[in-house]
Amino acid sequence: MLDLAVVVPTFNERGNVATVVARLDSALTGLNWEVVFVDDDSPDGTARVARELALVDPRVRVIQRIGRRGLSTACIEGMCATAAPIVAVMDGDLQHDETLLPRMAAALRDDPALDLAIGSRFVAGGGTGEWDRDRVAKSALATRIAALVLGTRLSDPMSGFFAIRADVLRGLVPKLGGIGFKILLDIMSASTRPLRFVELPYVFRSRAVGESKLDHVVAMEYLIALYDRRLGRIVPVRFAMFSAIGALGAGIHMSVLALFYVAAGLAFLTGQIVATFAAMTFNFFLNNALTYRDRRLRGARALLDGWVAFCLVCSVGAVANVGVAAFLHDVRQGAWAASALLGVLVGAVWNYALSSRFTWGRYR
Repeated sequence: MLDLAVVVPTFNERGNVATVVARLDSALTGLNWEVVFVDDDSPDGTARVARELALVDPRVRVIQRIGRRGLSTACIEGMCATAAPIVAVMDGDLQHDETLLPRMAAALRDDPALDLAIGSRFVAGGGTGEWDRDRVAKSALATRIAALVLGTRLSDPMSGFFAIRADVLRGLVPKLGGIGFKILLDIMSASTRPLRFVELPYVFRSRAVGESKLDHVVAMEYLIALYDRRLGRIVPVRFAMFSAIGALGAGIHMSVLALFYVAAGLAFLTGQIVATFAAMTFNFFLNNALTYRDRRLRGARALLDGWVAFCLVCSVGAVANVGVAAFLHDVRQGAWAASALLGVLVGAVWNYALSSRFTWGRYR
C-alpha cells in the first residue's frame, strides 16, 4: 500500500530526473512511495528519460502532456493520478529539500486534523540560500500582496513545496483555477473552510543543472492568479487579459496612425491599414505570451499560422463591431456612445471566442 506520492512537474529537466529519483530513494527509506513526473512535452526529452527509469523502477511514473502547459495544471493532473493517501509536490530542479518529505508525511499521519504540511523558507530554521537582496525583497512583496488580497496566514505563500491529504485535494480540484506557478495559493484560497496546516523549515537550494524558469511573465502570472481568485467568477481572467491587451492595442493603433498620417503625411487609408496590422500584431504576440501562455505557440511556422488566423478573426470582429454599432445607432436610434460601446463589446467577445478556438485552441 502506498504511503506517499511525490508529484514533480517538469519542463526541460532531463539532467535532474535521475538525481531526483536517487535522492527520493535515499530520503524516503521505510515509506512506500512513488514519484509522478508530469512533463509538459519538454523538447530536451525529459519524459523519455523518466520513462527509461520507469522501466527499471516501478515507483517511477510519467505523464507526458501534449499541447498543455503550466505548472499548476501539471501539479493538479499529477496529484489526481495517484492512489496514495498523501500527495507531495516538489520542483524538479533539486532546489527543494527532499529530506523534509518524511517529516511532512509524518505530520499528516500523526495529526488527523491537519490538511497540509508546507515547506517554508521563512520560519525559524528556514532560509533562501543564495538569493540576492532583490529576489528576497520581491518574495516578501509577493507574500504581503497574497496576505492582503487573499487573507492567507502563511509565512511562505509562494512555496511550491508541500504535502496534502489526497481526499482534501480531490475535493478542491473543481474549484482550482490552475493559473500560473503558485498552486499552493490556489489550494489555500479555493477552500470554503480554513485549511489546517503546519509549516516546516527548509533551506532553498541553488539550481545545479538546467535553467531557471523565473521571468517577468511568471511575476505577471502571479498577479493574474490573485485576480482570478478574487474576481475571476465575475469576469473570467482570460477574457479580462484579452480585453486589457486589446485596449493597449488600441493605443498602438492610434500611435502608429498618428506617425504615418499626421507626421509622415501619408494617406489616411494607408495609415489606417498599417496601424491596424501593427495593432493586430502587437495584440497577437502579447496574447501569445500572457493570455494563452499555457497554449503558447512556438516556432516560426506555428507563429505565422497563428498570426494569420488571429488577423482573420479580428477582421471579422471589426466588421461585427461596426455592424452592430451602426444598426443600434442608425436603425434603432440609440445613443452614439452606447451604440459604439456595445459594438466594441460584441467585437471583443467575437475576437476572444474565435481566437481561443481557431488561433490557440487548434494547437492544443
